[in-house]
Amino acid sequence: MIGYYLTHPQVAIDPNIPVPDWPLSERGRARIVSALDRPWLQTIGRIVSSAERKAMDGAGIIAKSLGIPFEIAAETGENDRSATGFLERSAFEHAADQFFAFPEESGNGWERAMDAQNRIVSAVERILAGHELRTPMLLVGHGGVGTLLKCHLAQVAISRSGDQPGGGGNVYAFRLADRKLLCDWTPLDSFDGVSLED
Repeated sequence: MIGYYLTHPQVAIDPNIPVPDWPLSERGRARIVSALDRPWLQTIGRIVSSAERKAMDGAGIIAKSLGIPFEIAAETGENDRSATGFLERSAFEHAADQFFAFPEESGNGWERAMDAQNRIVSAVERILAGHELRTPMLLVGHGGVGTLLKCHLAQVAISRSGDQPGGGGNVYAFRLADRKLLCDWTPLDSFDGVSLED
């Protein structure tokens, strides 16, 4: 069956609150609600979320709609950026460029991309080790580690060229049996699912 990776959509940014504690904004919540009746989302039988609030907010909306619980896997959290905390947009984009361009280095004290990739890949493999492969699964997480996982699934080097468009609320799919990437990032609002033959 198919696994889906969904990044949280828009958040309520507050420089006075630690980034992992930011909630979804009203716009972010509305985007998820608007996708609840999409056929691919209706097939989900298991939901696993990062422990960060914005991811749990999204997972909770979907889980409530489907009538199933969601699990928390803290090790699927975003790359550790606590050394800098909140950065204004231009400074953040520069730091993110460096994060992907030099995966073996710790720019600004951030977690290295190679370490974050090893962490997210190991976490997903652990999750899938106990998963019934006939059950479609949804991972709800973040753009940075989601891109690192996508690079691994596509068997390509770490690069920001694989990053999600538009800053959040995007999804890609992969085949659970062999971890083959089935599609690129697609906005949640227009994602219609994939087939196992893709």
